[in-house]
Amino acid sequence: MHDFMLVNEAVLPASSKTMAPGQVGAVNGWGVFSTLRVKDGVLFEWQRHYNRMAKDAALLKVPFPDSSDWFEAQLHKLIEANHAHNSTLRVIVLRNKGGMWEGPSIDRPFDLYAFTTNLKNWGQSVKLGLVPQARHAANQFAGTKMLSWSFNLCMYDQAHENGFDEVVLLNERDEVSELTSANLFAVYGNLVLTPPISSGCLPGITRALLLENINVPGIEIKEQTLTLADLEKADGLFITSSTRDLLPVASVQSIRINQNDEIRQRLSRAFEQHLENYTNTHQRPSTRP
Repeated sequence: MHDFMLVNEAVLPASSKTMAPGQVGAVNGWGVFSTLRVKDGVLFEWQRHYNRMAKDAALLKVPFPDSSDWFEAQLHKLIEANHAHNSTLRVIVLRNKGGMWEGPSIDRPFDLYAFTTNLKNWGQSVKLGLVPQARHAANQFAGTKMLSWSFNLCMYDQAHENGFDEVVLLNERDEVSELTSANLFAVYGNLVLTPPISSGCLPGITRALLLENINVPGIEIKEQTLTLADLEKADGLFITSSTRDLLPVASVQSIRINQNDEIRQRLSRAFEQHLENYTNTHQRPSTRP
């Protein structure tokens, strides 16, 4: 984490003590969050992140800033303070009030927190483990990016203990859902498939961009239910997230996979071009790459 953090409208030293047990969101994980790429001072696909957080906040009954512009302006204060013009940014909206353990003298219905850190090198590919019954697709909160993230962190830690980089999470129907912090895509010739939202997966921003915005002649991308048997039949697999972009899969626990990477490479080049175009068209006057 960099030297400064954002708390509501104030930029403070990251070591500042700003949370209290009486904030119900702090002790119950009652909040929403997102992780964004900062490219040359631009919050990449900010409006998509804001819209997803707002939707999740409404479902979870978390009070949420009603102005995307105000919200974005606060985050830019942090970017400038940390000189984090090319970085990863984590933003949290935390519910403060409600329940019998609400603390005294808490006036704000929510608090906004944000941090930045250096971009991470994720390597050239990923090795994936498997976790059955890891997503309950029928749950009303499936696909919600909520602050209660400990199950994902536990599975991620266990993956590393077992020699994997990440894990494929299966739902109650033994369908492929997602990873703990990424979406999965499978390539079949010029057709690219990713599990539908009904699988219980989180609607990742990079996933949405591939489905809706990234157009490469001759390549079709769509949602379709996938099983482990389908992954074995694929020409290649890759994962996506806001911090990893498009990263190829080298192996999956207990099954054999192919590693044809041509389609992913073509999509990756198109995605990088989209990133550049977005950055160039969303530059702010105060941005200093």
